[in-house]
Amino acid sequence: MKVTCLTFNPFQENTYLLHDDTKACVVVDPGCYERPEREQLKKYIEEHALQVVRLLNTHCHIDHVLGNKFVADTYQVSLEIHPDDEQTLRAVPAYAPVYGFPLYEEVLPGAYLREGEAVKFGNSELQVLFAPGHAPGHVVLYNEAAKICIGGDVLFRGSIGRTDLPGGDFDTLITSIKTKLFALPDEVIVYPGHGPETTIGYEKQHNPFLR
Repeated sequence: MKVTCLTFNPFQENTYLLHDDTKACVVVDPGCYERPEREQLKKYIEEHALQVVRLLNTHCHIDHVLGNKFVADTYQVSLEIHPDDEQTLRAVPAYAPVYGFPLYEEVLPGAYLREGEAVKFGNSELQVLFAPGHAPGHVVLYNEAAKICIGGDVLFRGSIGRTDLPGGDFDTLITSIKTKLFALPDEVIVYPGHGPETTIGYEKQHNPFLR
């Protein structure tokens, strides 16, 4: 499986394209808002002859959902989120203009991601791990074969997700990291929602929030 990261919007949010040799592609957390950002995403997909088959959100804070409608409409795919984050998603239109995104368009989920389910596409599959704390319905997506984890805003290189937003809770987040992410092999690469990738082993040894 190949992981492609495109960084969008003023929050410098990492949008991920996951694809394998079948050209089937999953878009995770599309943060593209401005037209040039959307064109960049579309161009990459076209140049690599990818077929977008699924649209997933790790969680539904504004910086991770700005491009949901564009992807859903362009590639005719339904949005998939954890049911516990639907309230987070539905809150976005009310505050989007205040954050400088007056043209945000809402798309609601057509399916739900649940703990232990497998997200299948092409010859690949992602395991859904429920990891609340940063957001009430946050999930991470783990591919055992490639040893990669799309981590959203749970764990960063040397840091963790913030817990001061509605639905956030510090103790819950720490528990999620220790019981879900730190249960993965040390060599697993974590691709976060912001900033550079890291590994489980590195964070076990060096993350000041988790020693």
